[in-house]
Amino acid sequence: MGNHSHGHAHHDHGDLKGKNLGIAILLNVGITVAQIIGGFISGSLALMSDALHNFSDVLALIISWFASKLSKRDQTAAQTYGYKRAEILAALINAISLIVIAFFLTKEAISRFSEPVEVQSGMVMILGGLSIVLNGLSVLLVQKEAKDSMNMRSAYLHLLSDMISSIAVVLGGLAMYLWDVSWVDGVLSIGISLYLIYSSWGLVKESVRILMQFTPLHINLDDIHEKIQELDGIENMHHVHVWQLDDKQINFEAHISFKQDLKLSEVNLILHQLEHILHDDFEINHVTLQPELNGSCDDESIVIQEKGHTH
Repeated sequence: MGNHSHGHAHHDHGDLKGKNLGIAILLNVGITVAQIIGGFISGSLALMSDALHNFSDVLALIISWFASKLSKRDQTAAQTYGYKRAEILAALINAISLIVIAFFLTKEAISRFSEPVEVQSGMVMILGGLSIVLNGLSVLLVQKEAKDSMNMRSAYLHLLSDMISSIAVVLGGLAMYLWDVSWVDGVLSIGISLYLIYSSWGLVKESVRILMQFTPLHINLDDIHEKIQELDGIENMHHVHVWQLDDKQINFEAHISFKQDLKLSEVNLILHQLEHILHDDFEINHVTLQPELNGSCDDESIVIQEKGHTH
């Protein structure tokens, strides 16, 4: 019933996000091309794998950019939620691709230990340095939005991990140049891979939670129930569903049992209070409530097992 949604002031912000992603994409295309050429000339596998990594950045950024464009499309009768989940899907795809890259990097690094390769360290350091600078710029471009958006956080992780692996490439080149040791490269690669898996796993879990429509972690239904029962005239809440649509929107629906048969205007007043509690105390910004007279539902448990019946 009482349905209200807060928070539509993100439009100008979205365009800036798209523009920054666009610049980051161009920067990364540049790095990739330079590193592929440099990798061929210098014979550096580290540069080639860094180029591959940069190329995956380009793909990740394109996915993020496309998703952020999609998510701004209007809601229609055929897509009542619009494409808001596109960004969550993008975050999941990007986080999984980072974990896959990490496994490849590890495999490559391990095979490197048994067969060290002769490398022109000068070229490696120059191109690695270029990659650090350009990736650093890209990281700064998307850093601000990464706080609010899982999609942008997945793009940010791609860029950040790339910057770190470029630093590793340069350090590896320096170690080869100064002390002629070749294992530094491999050790650093494995370190980066572990960091990648660790940081991506959180994103995978978070995006899967949203796609599976699990209750957001910060919401405790018992707390909500206690708060609701303090309101005058309300017996209990049941048949509750809480899920997250995207980074910003949490949806809540429930049946609310009233102690006595009230006028619709009185019911509305109480439901309004309830919506305010949900919004202010639990950050729930999209509420659908079904008022009913106490005892009109057979099963009044907070979460009901729905076995194909509709109520």
